[in-house]
Amino acid sequence: MSQEYHVTSLVVHAAPKAISQIETKIRALEGADVHAVTDEGKFVITLEGETQASILDNVEAINALEGVLNSSLIYHQVEPTQES
Repeated sequence: MSQEYHVTSLVVHAAPKAISQIETKIRALEGADVHAVTDEGKFVITLEGETQASILDNVEAINALEGVLNSSLIYHQVEPTQES
């Protein structure tokens, strides 16, 4: 059975006073990794998952966090995988 593997990167802009709480909540999401955070509240994030729906669920969860001002999708790649 053929499956897919998704990798997405985002830049998230947050209110500076909420940086710590947002970083903690993003790191708690399955498949999410925070690569950089600035003092101004910009995050570089990657999301990985087996379905497009799992990626979109995480994007929606991030956008719903209190203090998140916006997010911008930078990159999305889909690779086919084979299940043994």
